[in-house]
Amino acid sequence: MNGWISLALIAGLTAFAFACARAGRLLWGGVIAALSLGTGGYALQQHASWPSRLARPDRNSVVIDPTTIALRGAMLGQFTGDGAYLIASDALMRGGNRPSGARVVAMGLNAYPRSLTLWTGYGTAIAQHDGTVSPAAVFAFDQATRLAPAHPAPPYFRGLAYAESGDFGAARRYWLLALALTPPEAPYRSIIADQIATLDAVAPQ
Repeated sequence: MNGWISLALIAGLTAFAFACARAGRLLWGGVIAALSLGTGGYALQQHASWPSRLARPDRNSVVIDPTTIALRGAMLGQFTGDGAYLIASDALMRGGNRPSGARVVAMGLNAYPRSLTLWTGYGTAIAQHDGTVSPAAVFAFDQATRLAPAHPAPPYFRGLAYAESGDFGAARRYWLLALALTPPEAPYRSIIADQIATLDAVAPQ
């Protein structure tokens, strides 16, 4: 069956399922964004007639902890239009395509230029692409902080980027700031506190 017909069937079935479930407008926004991303990527590839082949592991793939994804959703929300770009970026990073993983977040920023979610995610994606917290990643995290100076997500994910690059001192500073900005009742507060304790055990100050 032609690839475009299959894609249209998937989109139609998805829309039908969400209509039957009486999904809310917010959830529809995320679904539409995800379908648009998939369609755009399919169109860019232009290889619908190629035979299938087994995927090969890529040494450039990024290991993304499901706990981190859950924490990001708790901090920044799930099933949102801007969040769909981060989901696409995660998939590309896991597949080893780091440049495209960063570019897809930049595409999202064209549509949502004042998105706290995307500027925070862009800092993470650039750090994953560069293998370090580069000046470009710092700029993205700074922009996220300017948009929401009292939100814990920018310092938390900046700290995570530093931790993954081996700079545990910087990671601890930003995680402490994230903890200070986190409301006492937030369900992820204990996770941040535990990560700081683990960091202190591994790399005492």
